[in-house]
Amino acid sequence: MVRIIKTARQSNELKVFNNFLYISLGFAGFLMILIIIQNSLRFNRIEYVGSAYVVVILLFLRLVIVLKEESKLWRRKEHPINDPIQVKVIAENPQILEEPVLPLIEAQASERKPDSCFNNIFKPPDRGEDYTILKALFSIDMLILFVASTCGVGGTLTAIDNLGQIGKSLGYPDHSIETFLSLVSIWNYLGRAMSGFASEIFLVKYKFPCTLVLSFVLLFSCVGHLLIAFLALYSIYFASVIIGFCFGAQLPLTFAIISEIFGLKYYSTLHNFGAVSSPVGSYILNVIVAGRLYDKEALKQLGALGLTRKAVLRMRKFYKGDIYKKLREEVKAAASEMVSREDDIVPMREREGGANFIASSDAASCSNTTNISSTICH
Repeated sequence: MVRIIKTARQSNELKVFNNFLYISLGFAGFLMILIIIQNSLRFNRIEYVGSAYVVVILLFLRLVIVLKEESKLWRRKEHPINDPIQVKVIAENPQILEEPVLPLIEAQASERKPDSCFNNIFKPPDRGEDYTILKALFSIDMLILFVASTCGVGGTLTAIDNLGQIGKSLGYPDHSIETFLSLVSIWNYLGRAMSGFASEIFLVKYKFPCTLVLSFVLLFSCVGHLLIAFLALYSIYFASVIIGFCFGAQLPLTFAIISEIFGLKYYSTLHNFGAVSSPVGSYILNVIVAGRLYDKEALKQLGALGLTRKAVLRMRKFYKGDIYKKLREEVKAAASEMVSREDDIVPMREREGGANFIASSDAASCSNTTNISSTICH
């Protein structure tokens, strides 16, 4: 049950709210720029201290706005207005209305017991009216919204939970993994902050329903999943930004749709039912689907490791011995063969030299005999 309480509205409360929003957006932007710079550069001690001072100042800047507004209220109470507005109260005699006499049939109908909530549970009122809890839970609209939120939020949570492992498997360094995980958190906040304002502006100005905005957010989150699946240069950075933004934008849109369709009478209970889609989707897609697929691939790798271990055990005796013994024997055999070949080559050269000497001596003796015979003839 939502109880409307009339309070005195301040003239500048919208300005104060906008100041809070601008400070938070500036803080998120500063953190994002700081993270990106730290990924490419190495900070020294002075730079770390300076960035820490800026972060602390941005954190306490909202407290300054609160103290400033409280001081203004206190001054107004201390110095009231000199000429208060005179209020005239006019009392009118209320007219006494006579109660009409109900006919006999209507009196009997009013005496009947009210129908049980289970009798008309599948007869929901028009959209925008106040639904009961059971009528809202068993309506087709709530079923469609719950399934869409479960798939959308569960898919983005699955990607966020496994981004670190994906980065390690792709060979990213640790500081890069920390960078895109931090980008997820920052863009998660930006998605929560921007989706509420954007959906309200589209609805008021262009009659653009929140359900269609949620559909576009779910479609945009698929782009982040595709960037992770199809590896490209720096694709995981863009994927972390898109997935973080879509995850932050889905829950505010879901809660806004619940309030618009099912009314505000039991909004607190239906709000909690819409929030259940986050853990349910994470369990189904992250634990049951992705977890089982991961375990299946891990079992394959364990099987390969088991075969490797068997091979190690079978070859343990071989590697305990001298595995280079045969190689050394082959080297010795080759060396001895080379030596034997050299020993064979030397005698052959000596034989060739002796043969040449004999041939030359024979030729010299023949020439001497021919000379002697020629002298005798003369």
